[in-house]
Amino acid sequence: MRATTTIATRRSMEKAYENILTSIGEDLNRPGLKDTPKRAAKAFKFLNNGYDKNVDEVINGALFPSDNEEMVIVKDIELYSLCEHHLLPFIGKCHVAYLPSGKVLGLSKVARIVDMFARRLQIQENMTKQIADTIMEVTQAKGVGVVIEAQHMCMMMRGVQKQNASMKTSVLLGKLREDARTRAEFLTLIKS
Repeated sequence: MRATTTIATRRSMEKAYENILTSIGEDLNRPGLKDTPKRAAKAFKFLNNGYDKNVDEVINGALFPSDNEEMVIVKDIELYSLCEHHLLPFIGKCHVAYLPSGKVLGLSKVARIVDMFARRLQIQENMTKQIADTIMEVTQAKGVGVVIEAQHMCMMMRGVQKQNASMKTSVLLGKLREDARTRAEFLTLIKS
């Protein structure tokens, strides 16, 4: 999925924000809102810039030969996303592990993969799977584990309004799913 922002598209987004603001009774001529539609359109585009990225560009050849077969874990990767149901943020952290099979992924690329999927309209359950599937496909690992913990503004600011609720999702593939000891090691290490 790739999207480009043309001047016409940007102007269309600005017009949409103008309509939203006037629909709630705001005055677009008041000083605080003078450039808000333009700023909001620019911010919304930035918050969804994952549509402008693909895995090959994100990885950029950063797969390296390695004889390491022990678990590689990158934890506490912060993420910011927008829920596709209410367009409200969910904010949290992602933990990723994989068991290499001849090659390792450049460290920053794990975080970039998380960002690529987080910066799209999402639900947490799907994002967790997308990250795990991508790491597995790119590295050809023996196993992959992804756990995401996040707080959802759509649940905190509206609806049920539960301020302390958080959601955890996990996807385990290959040996991390099949081998209880490997799975336990991953879950223990992300807690420490």
